[in-house]
Amino acid sequence: MDIYNFVSLFGLVIILALAYFFSTNRKEVNWHVVVWGISLQMLFAWFLFVVPTGMKFFSFLNDVVVQVMDSSLAGSKFLFGPLALPPGSVSETGEASIGFILAFQALPSIIFFSSLMAVFYYFNILPRIIKAFAFLFTRLMKVSGAEALCAASNIFVGVESALTIKPYLKDMTKSELCTVLTAGMATVSSNVLAVYVFSLQQTFPNIAGHLISASFLSAPAALAISKVLYPEVEHPKTLGENVELDIKRDDNVFESIIHGANTGVKLIVGIAALLIAVLGLVSLADKIIIFLGHYLNVIMPFDVDWSIKGLLGIVFYPLTLIIGIPFEDAGPLSKIIGERLILTEVASYQDLNMLLSQNVLTHPRSAVIATYALCGFAHVASLAIFIGGIAAIVPEKTKDLAQIGVRALIAANLACLMTACVAGVFFTHRSFLLG
Repeated sequence: MDIYNFVSLFGLVIILALAYFFSTNRKEVNWHVVVWGISLQMLFAWFLFVVPTGMKFFSFLNDVVVQVMDSSLAGSKFLFGPLALPPGSVSETGEASIGFILAFQALPSIIFFSSLMAVFYYFNILPRIIKAFAFLFTRLMKVSGAEALCAASNIFVGVESALTIKPYLKDMTKSELCTVLTAGMATVSSNVLAVYVFSLQQTFPNIAGHLISASFLSAPAALAISKVLYPEVEHPKTLGENVELDIKRDDNVFESIIHGANTGVKLIVGIAALLIAVLGLVSLADKIIIFLGHYLNVIMPFDVDWSIKGLLGIVFYPLTLIIGIPFEDAGPLSKIIGERLILTEVASYQDLNMLLSQNVLTHPRSAVIATYALCGFAHVASLAIFIGGIAAIVPEKTKDLAQIGVRALIAANLACLMTACVAGVFFTHRSFLLG
């Protein structure tokens, strides 16, 4: 281990201290949940990053995801021709790629992966895996069965994870609802992982393995951090119980494929609309801030980057340092980690890819830790989507969701940073996955 491993370990303590500082009731914090949440993260990370069997297993998963993604391009290539070709590739007919285009290469893969997940649901593969993780969280962390099931579901699915616990939402406490929101925003769904892989695969070949491991690590982190920020003071109805997924099984596999594809289309439209709206509004706000900042810099003794990205970079700079990113790379990466709060993780991964392609980063660990820190829907737009989605299911909980929303967003960001710290603790240049 070197000094940066210990920095990441110290950063883990700082992240917990920040969560404790923002807690709604410090006296009621259940440290049993916190200790087991961190222990599960450390155990998962140790197996994945240190144990040879774990490294080989996730190396295998990385290769599988890459091959599956290659298959997902078949339909895109048929529809869009050279527009769908990944950078540097050539089609069977000799057509060369014209470069990376998010709309024609990454987003269509969501349709394929949504259908694939639907097929896994139909054959009861995903439900069994989700229930296994939920059982683990319930038994070890002593949380309610409903929030454990939701956290486990979020490893594989997105906002639709709330549907798996639909019958239990109406009876959930505020602390449970905070956990549901936090788990949703601290993780990413499997069908959008392909977007990030496409964005970074050329500059970061093992990115798929990192994103998979980040998804597993962030679930217990979300449970732990949410229970520090919003401790349980009521008695959850499903405390210590194992609950069943509330899912409607399709009549046949073809119906699953159709429903999965339709869900993927809706998700693509939502992501595209969100990117167009958010990036445009942020650009407009940037112009106003930069205009005003130009005059402020005249009267200030030092220049400030008066832009949303620059200002968020200042806020996230100390957090970027404590998660174990070296000083030389903390400046540009703090802006990328900070901008995720407003611009979504899709834009942040695009900017990370730009830094890597331009060889701006000087340390290998910087890109690795940043990848884990960004792996979550922890941004304002996602908060609105999750609150709106859950409120549509249980309208009587709308007021509670609105009250805990901002705190859940803070918890989700801290959970992502905690996952980055754990990755930083186990970073070694000898590890296949991290080296």
